[in-house]
Amino acid sequence: MTLSEQEIISAIKEGDENVFEHVFRKYYQTLCTYANSMLKEIEEAEEIVQNLFLSIWEKREDLEISISFKSYLYRAVHNHCLNRIKHLKVREDHQQYAVNYYEASYESVSQTVIKNELEFKIEEAIKKLPEQCQLIFRMSRFEELKYHEIAEQLNLSPKTVENQIGKALKILRLELAEYLPLLIFFLN
Repeated sequence: MTLSEQEIISAIKEGDENVFEHVFRKYYQTLCTYANSMLKEIEEAEEIVQNLFLSIWEKREDLEISISFKSYLYRAVHNHCLNRIKHLKVREDHQQYAVNYYEASYESVSQTVIKNELEFKIEEAIKKLPEQCQLIFRMSRFEELKYHEIAEQLNLSPKTVENQIGKALKILRLELAEYLPLLIFFLN
């Protein structure tokens, strides 16, 4: 078939299936190879080339080509491949974001649950301390008072405060022994 490019375009616009099939057979394999060189995925490359030819056929009546037909085909495949690469990159970025977001959400929810349980267990253990021991421990740990400040407020000797804190820590260690790994985890 020896038609000029303008005659080929005109024949396709008029719905000449033979001319279209000739063009398809002439360029299909080389366009697939070109698309595959960009995408590194033969099935994707073939799909892009097939969709290009399908689009040309479906929109043949409005077909306007101002450059050579071959250049038009290669440029169209090139643009479709770039769009596909951008789409894949966006999808990959979104998947990575989703994975990171959901992992972070899952971790923060599970960590919050564990932290809340741990806080509850600590509070329960503190409530088991003798009254004065509990008061001194709370002043030391939650109000962040020094031993001599606690001693002044409660009219006790600093040594008594130190002994009460030691007693509290000993009792809490026993009460919270099974939670020690979690305590270490949250302190780090």
